[in-house]
Amino acid sequence: MKESVVKKFGILTSGGDAPGLNAAIRAVCRAGIIEYGMKVVGIKNGYRGLIQGNCIPLETKDLTGLLTEGGTFLGTSREKPFKAKEPDPETGLMPVEAIRKNYKKWGLDALVCLGGNGTNTTASQLSKVGLNVIGLPKTIDNDIAHTDMTFGFHTALDVATEAIDRIHTTAHSHSRIMIIEVMGHKAGWLGLYSGIAGGGDVILIPEIPYDIKSVARAVKARRDAGKEFSIVIVAEGALSKEEAKLDKKEFKKARLNMPYSIGYRVAKELEEETKLESRVSVLGYLQRGGTPSPYDRVLASQYGVAAADFLARGEFGKLVALQNGKMVGVPLEDVAGIVRTVPLDHPMIQAGRNLGTCFGD
Repeated sequence: MKESVVKKFGILTSGGDAPGLNAAIRAVCRAGIIEYGMKVVGIKNGYRGLIQGNCIPLETKDLTGLLTEGGTFLGTSREKPFKAKEPDPETGLMPVEAIRKNYKKWGLDALVCLGGNGTNTTASQLSKVGLNVIGLPKTIDNDIAHTDMTFGFHTALDVATEAIDRIHTTAHSHSRIMIIEVMGHKAGWLGLYSGIAGGGDVILIPEIPYDIKSVARAVKARRDAGKEFSIVIVAEGALSKEEAKLDKKEFKKARLNMPYSIGYRVAKELEEETKLESRVSVLGYLQRGGTPSPYDRVLASQYGVAAADFLARGEFGKLVALQNGKMVGVPLEDVAGIVRTVPLDHPMIQAGRNLGTCFGD
């Protein structure tokens, strides 16, 4: 066994599920146990389990079969302990106080938190109140700062692209505008990449506010060129140029009053502008569920092994990040509260424009 600063750690998954979570859990725990002799506590249902004391011991036998499983066998929640204004009803303690109590009660030397922006923001806050924390970047949105790739993204990309391919054949057969709504509330990585991979004629992402007349012109131009169908990829966070002028409060109110998701709104707007029939497919949770792709299994395993090494060296308060093919540590405070959006000069956007893709601007 190699020497390790950490003798016992807890591990949890928080936020939305994503392909590769189980693979990452498996990698952290196996590397920690086999390479360093660490003991592991699995914390159920994210930060909620950390607050309410819901945990189980984990050994290598408990990790069998996890590599290929989707979701997270530990369960998850969207609990935000630092936003609580009242004590937790089960413990009678303020959530952060309960977390610190359980951390000490379980004899933990560190905590590994797997999740997206919200999860790693909370991890940063826990680090500041004295817990030894390491974060891992999980999200199909690929929008965590200072890392080149999050695990979960590639599987979602595969699923979205396959869906676009299948819808392509129906669009061609029925001469329709087909709207495919993909996930991506604040960042358009999934919409951009799946749109390019699937041959989308129009790609609408949050970073580039759209003008529906511009989209309609692109669709009409295809029709005038003898192409009777169009594929329109819409990220769930896509917004119009008019909406982009609203402040955060006004925008939120406008979206709450919208009776349907953005894909249906774009379809309605396009039908009004073009007089062409439109159909909508919202991919939704299909993109987050199911077996992780080989790429994500490998990536999640790399992240997990690196996290075990960080624990052994006592490198706390860090997000394990992929930069230029290497696993590095980034201070959690540099990641907290930041969304990694698609730069307007990103090579993939330029590639799309060169291919004739309309981005709605």
